[in-house]
Amino acid sequence: MSTQTALMLSGFLTLVYWIVIARVLLSWVVRDPSNPLVRLLGTLTDPLMKPLSGVMTFGGLDLSPMVVILGISFLKRLILKSAGLM
Repeated sequence: MSTQTALMLSGFLTLVYWIVIARVLLSWVVRDPSNPLVRLLGTLTDPLMKPLSGVMTFGGLDLSPMVVILGISFLKRLILKSAGLM
């Protein structure tokens, strides 16, 4: 994998990471599902988190964002190592 490709993928994964973080933080503050920002973040992150939500819920606490964030971190590390950047 070329260095430029690895950096682009790493940048994209960083963006997704922060979108997931924003969704989590916003879910603690804004409870209005019709809010345009809440809908946008949900649309962007639901494909990643919905499959895990049923499996990663413990006592009413949804841990799917944590699993997604850990997965993104692992992928970034793998990509950067494969390109010799780590």
